[in-house]
Amino acid sequence: MSVLIGVGIVTTITTIYLGKKGWQAFHKAVGITPGVLKYRDRHAPLSLSTLNWRQLNLNKKHLQVLPDHQLRQLQRIDEKVNSYYEYQKALSDQNKTSAVTEQQFVVDKMLHTRLSEMLASRYHLASIHTTANQIEDEKNVEADELLQQVLNSIEQRLDELLAQMQTQHLQELQVMKNYIDSHDS
Repeated sequence: MSVLIGVGIVTTITTIYLGKKGWQAFHKAVGITPGVLKYRDRHAPLSLSTLNWRQLNLNKKHLQVLPDHQLRQLQRIDEKVNSYYEYQKALSDQNKTSAVTEQQFVVDKMLHTRLSEMLASRYHLASIHTTANQIEDEKNVEADELLQQVLNSIEQRLDELLAQMQTQHLQELQVMKNYIDSHDS
């Protein structure tokens, strides 16, 4: 009798668990999040009033002249910077200190100094109105291209730093596994 009750309980728990996971997978497949009352279209233009920055300290006034794709790229950069800083914080919480590489220094300088300066320059260039519209348009197009190149460079450098972190962790796991394997024999 107790065996049947145990089997019934295990079957019920398994059914509930698999049903919940299936329901979550269904919602993920159709692109909605359960429990969230406000759904946002990911392709709708971004609103500066709703943008939240985790790590980047950007002047919202300077972002007004940016096209939507550059705002989205800045958000991606912010997420990557947040991941990178969380990793650095985790290292410090473990009382591990890593030497700052030149690449890390350059990325920090680009993020916290140069990016703000470039966004300010781009904003001021866009706000200057002259009588020669064709020259003004050419300068704005060139400014957009230059800013895009800088954003691409920053994002590429962040991707490289995050890839280095992953490689380092993988190597640490391999070393630990080799150590354990060598002591099992």
